[in-house]
Amino acid sequence: MVDRWFCARRPRPAAAARLVCLPYAGGGASVYRRWDHLAPQHVEVCPVELPGRGARMGEAPFLRLPPLVRALADALEPLLDRPFAFFGHSMGGLVAFELARLLRRRGWPQPCHLFVSASPAPPRRHEPAFHDASDAEVKARLQALNGTPGAVLENEELMALTLPVIRADFAVLETYEYHEESPLDVPITVFGGLQDRAVRPSDLQGWQAHSTDSRLRMLPGDHFFIHHLAPELVHLVTAHFAPGVRLTQP
Repeated sequence: MVDRWFCARRPRPAAAARLVCLPYAGGGASVYRRWDHLAPQHVEVCPVELPGRGARMGEAPFLRLPPLVRALADALEPLLDRPFAFFGHSMGGLVAFELARLLRRRGWPQPCHLFVSASPAPPRRHEPAFHDASDAEVKARLQALNGTPGAVLENEELMALTLPVIRADFAVLETYEYHEESPLDVPITVFGGLQDRAVRPSDLQGWQAHSTDSRLRMLPGDHFFIHHLAPELVHLVTAHFAPGVRLTQP
């Protein structure tokens, strides 16, 4: 099961820690294809390949968050033998948060850090439902977010493959129900884009209620600053795992 969910992982047996990376809606492990080369040798990057995309194109994507998180936790268990952290962008931030809470409920090791990027804090504000909208409306939403190349949006064959996955991920987000729990005893670092019109600073500030230690850092760029700021993000994240820094698991 690890091979399916983490098929893009390049094992580093001597690594001191693992960084589990969760993609945004419609994205896959390829979102983090550069991170393995950018990360220092003591950090093993583990991009998550969700069903319905990339190497798992033939699998049905999840439509709800709880079963997705449960399946991901089961797949992740063999990788919890050393300190680890989660990084999630947009939808991936919410998945990372609920994954950390599920690990806590199970009594399993907790991440030593949670990095949330361009993801509004739970409980999330109400948004128009796009998972059952028309193709034109979904495409307009993607165009507004500025994360899908125009050549893809205009290619009918590519969109026929992409839209079902995007609708499924929108369903995961739009049907999410937040349940109150105590704050995580895990530091949370939140990244936001200064030009992001979809997720504003006010949407990010609520993360401080979900951790005993949280901080917010705004970066240049729109909702998909993760692409052009990959080297800077990897540096900021992996600095928490620098040699000599004590890594602990709550």
